[in-house]
Amino acid sequence: MLSQAKTTRVDNAYERLKSDILNGDLPPGYQAPEPDIAARLQMSRTPVREALIRLEAEGLVELVPRRGARILSVTTQDFLEIHQILSMLEGLAASIIAQRKLPAHAFDELSVIIDAADEALEKNDLEAFAEHDDQFHRLIGSLSNPRLQREIDVLLNQICRANKVLLRLNKGPAALPIGNRDLFEALKSGSPEKAESIARSHRIEGTMTMKRLFEECGLTHL
Repeated sequence: MLSQAKTTRVDNAYERLKSDILNGDLPPGYQAPEPDIAARLQMSRTPVREALIRLEAEGLVELVPRRGARILSVTTQDFLEIHQILSMLEGLAASIIAQRKLPAHAFDELSVIIDAADEALEKNDLEAFAEHDDQFHRLIGSLSNPRLQREIDVLLNQICRANKVLLRLNKGPAALPIGNRDLFEALKSGSPEKAESIARSHRIEGTMTMKRLFEECGLTHL
């Protein structure tokens, strides 16, 4: 029971810190000693320490000896490399999904997310669009297999904040939103090669737009 309670506390600290990092409440460069972070969460130091170790392994923070933890930024090179890897992993995930007979509710969930993203764009609500687009890509990962989902989630977490900033700078999606709907249709029709190709090209299209934004804005990291 004690071990289970500890695990719950660590998971709680991990989820709260990850949420604060991804939504920008703890911005890149923010640094604080572990006791300060624990006080911020109103938790003891042990679960916070273990949560920070997990976040460091996922590339979101750096543990600095005697100085606590520092929130990591994403460099231009980091960003491009992560998107390159995601194009391959999401392509693989799409291929796996297309080869399976998914339950109807899985496609319903994908369709609802796509519609919500389109509606957000019509209202020029870029924050809402970013959330729905992120949900779509995470759901693609979760419908493939657990190991692939973990890898995709870790990479999406690392670029989540940067994607939102670049979305605002671009004043719209980096890749045409129709790409998600095309992928949905390929998955539903059970076309592995087509689904893989669409997933990869959609990610690469967005990467090229974001690379241009980095260069035009003179950004080196986010």
